[in-house]
Amino acid sequence: MTDPNTPPPERVVVEPTHTTVNVQPEKSGGGGGVVAILVIGLLLVIAIIAFVLLNGEDNPIEDAADANVAVDVNLPDLPDAPTLPEAPSLPQVEPPSVPGPAPAE
Repeated sequence: MTDPNTPPPERVVVEPTHTTVNVQPEKSGGGGGVVAILVIGLLLVIAIIAFVLLNGEDNPIEDAADANVAVDVNLPDLPDAPTLPEAPSLPQVEPPSVPGPAPAE
C-alpha cells in the first residue's frame, strides 16, 4: 500500500500545438469533352433549322390531297326534358340588427 502522506508524482504539462495543413486539390484538365459536345449539338441544331428554312421553297403540304370532308349525320331528336316545379316563395326576413357603438360608461 502507498503512503497517503506522500505527494503525487509531478505531471508534465505539454502545451497543445496547432498545425495548419493546406491541401490543394489537383488541377483537372477535364471539361473539354463537355464543351465539344455542346458545340457539336448547337451546330447540329443550327444545321437542321437552316435546312428546314432554306430547302428551296418545296413545301410538301401544298402537294397533299384535299382533306375537306363533308360529313352528314342524321342525329335522332331527343325527348323534351321534364319541367321543374316552381320554386317555393320564401318569407321576407329582416337582416339582423347590430347595436351602434356607444361611449364607455
